Amino acid sequence: MTDPISFLHDTSIDDLTPEVRHQTTRCLVDLCGSLVAGRHTALSQIIRDHAATVYGGDQATVLLDGRRVSAPGAALATGMTIDSFDIHDSHRESLGHAGVHILAAVAAVHELQHSRGHDLPSGAEFLATMAVGYDLACRAGEALHGTVADYHTSGAWGAVSSAGLFARIVGLDRARTREALGVAEYHGPRSQMMRCIDHPTMVKDGSGWGAMAGVSAGLLAESGFTGAPAVTIESPEVEGWWESLGRQWYVMEQGFKAHGSCWWAQPPIEAALALSRTHRLATSDIARIRVEIFEKGAHLDHPEPATTEQAQYSIPFPVAAALVKGLSSSGRTDTWYGLGPDELLEHSLHDPETRRLATAVELVEAPDLTAAFPKRFLSRVTLTLTDGRVVRSPETTFRGELDDPLSDHEVTAKYRWLASTLLSDSRVTRIEELAWGVADLPSIEPLLAALVDGPDR
Repeated sequence: MTDPISFLHDTSIDDLTPEVRHQTTRCLVDLCGSLVAGRHTALSQIIRDHAATVYGGDQATVLLDGRRVSAPGAALATGMTIDSFDIHDSHRESLGHAGVHILAAVAAVHELQHSRGHDLPSGAEFLATMAVGYDLACRAGEALHGTVADYHTSGAWGAVSSAGLFARIVGLDRARTREALGVAEYHGPRSQMMRCIDHPTMVKDGSGWGAMAGVSAGLLAESGFTGAPAVTIESPEVEGWWESLGRQWYVMEQGFKAHGSCWWAQPPIEAALALSRTHRLATSDIARIRVEIFEKGAHLDHPEPATTEQAQYSIPFPVAAALVKGLSSSGRTDTWYGLGPDELLEHSLHDPETRRLATAVELVEAPDLTAAFPKRFLSRVTLTLTDGRVVRSPETTFRGELDDPLSDHEVTAKYRWLASTLLSDSRVTRIEELAWGVADLPSIEPLLAALVDGPDR
């Protein structure tokens, strides 16, 4: 078994297979689009202003904002901006999101090092660091959920990986790396995910807070602060989650979302759309909607949201919004089809037909789907039509899941769809080219520069 700290420090781009390099690049492209989507939200405005007020400094930049703050403040604001619109990459087994805090922490710490007089890394080194981050994050998440009773937000284990990435980038020795990981695990936000799903607010998945806690832990360890061990890495009962380091790459297990809502809502959205397309239904044809889902998904019962957070942590509303939007079955083209800021932000939550359909949704837990969870995220949808007919979907997963992965073309189309909502055409193209070509960049400076300034539109 590879020692996790040695893996963290010693893994280079040469250790990554072509498939791992490519998938990590895909994640980067997707995160760039997700960052723009999050920039629309009130949550993002609040947290960026908060970072500028409370986390002042000149170490790093709040992405898509331009203000200079401390490295922990930049990680907090960037991470929470990405997390504020739930359309970023997800990992099934750890029940959360890795890329959001990885990009937030890595960008902030590289800028911190640059402010200290160090060169920014090559794109290849940046890519290798991100790939390592996915492994550290998802393994820590699986270890946490495999050894404790509660279901914690991604920030809990995102803090651990963010601290580890700080140690890698700054070059902490092995002893101080242990302390950084332990401090981050101890002070990371072990917040209850189901609490936010039952009562959706801006606290969301804790990812930005985890990135901030991890970067802070790295800075503390660098100064001699102690906190080891990180039990999700070092305790005997978690050894099984770490033994395949360097052989099984967790970045390969990331899924992508078509719609800006909880991962658990994606299957019923896709099932309802498939029925609508197959039977050529107008929304006026639909009287009732029955959604069978696994137990945790049944908590997403917020049919009349007042905020985007309630809409994102809902099944009835996005199912209804997708049907009303009339998403085209010809979507595998340059025109992306999905639910974005236009459908799920506050200004779009009061459409009468969407509200009618959302209140017509009945959420039902299906024991067989609960038994399949979390290995499979599945749903079945039944539509009762106004003429008395009943049409039923089979068990349905969703586009972007490991069973139906997005193609590179689709990843690009989704990125363009989101990025073009706030960025100029030339900037959309510039970021796309830099992100897809990151492995060949002699420095990540042009990529960071393209992501720094606020919106153009």
